[in-house]
Amino acid sequence: MPAIIPDVSPRGKFITFEGLDGSGKSTQIAKLARGLRARGISVVVTREPGGTTTGEKIREVILHSATAGLSPYAEMALMFASRAQHIHQVILPALAEGQIVLCDRFTDSTEAYQGGGRKLGSKSVLQLHEVLCGNLQPDLTILLDNDVNLTIDRARRRNRQHKTKRPDKDENRFEQESRAFFGRVRNAYLAIADREHQRVHIVDARGTPRETHAVIMELVRKRLRL
Repeated sequence: MPAIIPDVSPRGKFITFEGLDGSGKSTQIAKLARGLRARGISVVVTREPGGTTTGEKIREVILHSATAGLSPYAEMALMFASRAQHIHQVILPALAEGQIVLCDRFTDSTEAYQGGGRKLGSKSVLQLHEVLCGNLQPDLTILLDNDVNLTIDRARRRNRQHKTKRPDKDENRFEQESRAFFGRVRNAYLAIADREHQRVHIVDARGTPRETHAVIMELVRKRLRL
C-alpha cells in the first residue's frame, strides 16, 4: 500500500531544485532562501540524498568513490531509503507547519541519474516513488540547465577543492562517470520537464548567479503567488 500522506497546511510549499552537479543548485537555493526570509517567510533548506542523520549516512555510501562497484539497483534503493526517511522526518512536518521547503534534489534526480544515466528506465523509479514516498509531488521544480561539459568540469573542480580542505570527505563517485553518462542524465531531465511541464520549469543557468537568481525569484513569485 502507498504511504499515507497527512493533510498539510495550504500555506506549505515544496520547491525542489534539479540539474547536473555543478549547475549551481546550492548557490541558487541559498539565494532563494535569503530572498524569501527577507520577506518574512519561514523556509526549510534541505538536500538529497541526506537531510536527516540516517540520510547523511546513506549519502556517504552512495557518493563515496570507494563504492564504485555499487549495483545500480542497490544505488536506487539507497536513494529511496534516504528519501522515505527524509519525507517522514523533515519534509512533511515542515509542510504541515506551513513552511516553504527548498530541497536540493528529489525523485527527479533518481529518474535522471539512475533511470537515465544508469539505464534503469523511469517505470521502476516512479513505482518506488508511489509506494515509498506516497507519490508526494513538489509544488514547483526548478531545473537548472547548462552545458554538460561546463557543469562536469565545474563539479570536478569543486570536489577537488573540497578534498583539499577536507581529506576525510569524499563525494566524487558520480563525477568520475563519463560524459556520455551525464549526457543521458541531461536528456532524462529534459524528458521529465516535457512530461511534467506544469511542475518542472527549465531555467537557463548560463548567466551569472545574480541573473539566474532574478529569473528564479520571479518564477517563484508568480508560480506560488508569494
